[in-house]
Amino acid sequence: MKSLHITGLILALFVCSSAVFSQNQDLQRRTRQRPSEAAPTDKTPVLSERAKIKSEETSKAPAHVVWLREMYRDIDLTKDNNAALYYPVQPMGDRMNLFTTIFKLMADGKITAYKYRYGKESFTDEQIANFEEDILKKFEIMYQKQGTGDNVRYIVDDSDIPSSEVLDYQIKEASYFDAATGTYKTQVTAICPVLVRKDYNIGDTTRNAMFWIPYENLRPYLSRAMLMTSDYNNVITYSMDDFFSKGMYKGDIIQTVNMRDLSLAQQVGDDPERLKQAQDSIENQLKAFRSQLWFQQDTAKVVATNNKNANKTSRTVKRGEKDKVEKPKAEKQGKQEKSSATKSTPTKSVRRTR
Repeated sequence: MKSLHITGLILALFVCSSAVFSQNQDLQRRTRQRPSEAAPTDKTPVLSERAKIKSEETSKAPAHVVWLREMYRDIDLTKDNNAALYYPVQPMGDRMNLFTTIFKLMADGKITAYKYRYGKESFTDEQIANFEEDILKKFEIMYQKQGTGDNVRYIVDDSDIPSSEVLDYQIKEASYFDAATGTYKTQVTAICPVLVRKDYNIGDTTRNAMFWIPYENLRPYLSRAMLMTSDYNNVITYSMDDFFSKGMYKGDIIQTVNMRDLSLAQQVGDDPERLKQAQDSIENQLKAFRSQLWFQQDTAKVVATNNKNANKTSRTVKRGEKDKVEKPKAEKQGKQEKSSATKSTPTKSVRRTR
């Protein structure tokens, strides 16, 4: 009886310990799941205060600009140099292309878009684009609306974001010289996606510029969005901000800021050859201005002078070596001749006679 009592106690303790262990496992499981359940589905970067301050410092306009040239370029994503901004068309993990990144930031209310005006962008409150009316409905993008008033939220499936149809970007670019720091720099100041769609009613392709966004508002987010820039080296080492700030893109000039506010096509006509000549002329003007900022030595003269000095030094060294060799030999020959002369000449004793 005593042994049975002890056995019953052991079984009771085992059952209690199993129940407690099971409860602890359930508690740990729920604790591990809670962060993932509470994690937001938004994949756009979240900025820290440090990142915001750094972005504000980077975006500050230079104080002593003594020369400035502003222009608009067309960035064609079908060209290899710019393809990094187009892929992946659909999000792959944490990777998104440029338009998907911009679209999600607008949907989350993190950045503000402004109505498109060709060559006359205005970043005032009156020109703020309404996300639902001026973007979703205007460009026929499928969406769901949740909430009302200030709590409204727009849900757009990744497959409905028209990132595959955004094949161009218009950018505004500023090249300037800062006298305070003695630096010449080119930076993007605004960006506009261009939607390229096939219109089956007219059987032609339509191009619709969508909206303007100040680049300084995008910069802190693009600095955290990485992209692949090479098919041969798949290590992702550049951000989208690097792509723009380092001038890795290629684009044709379509307009410069001028007094008459005319595009290049309006100035030179629709002739592709004349348009190309005008674009090349502007590019050469930028290069010429940059090259004359600092003194550059004539490398041909420097090389010729160095060669001349090298030949002169070589001749001097050879002449010196020859003198060093010939001088001891001449001295030796002189001594030998003197000694031989001394030996061969007879000496006479001269006696004076009275």
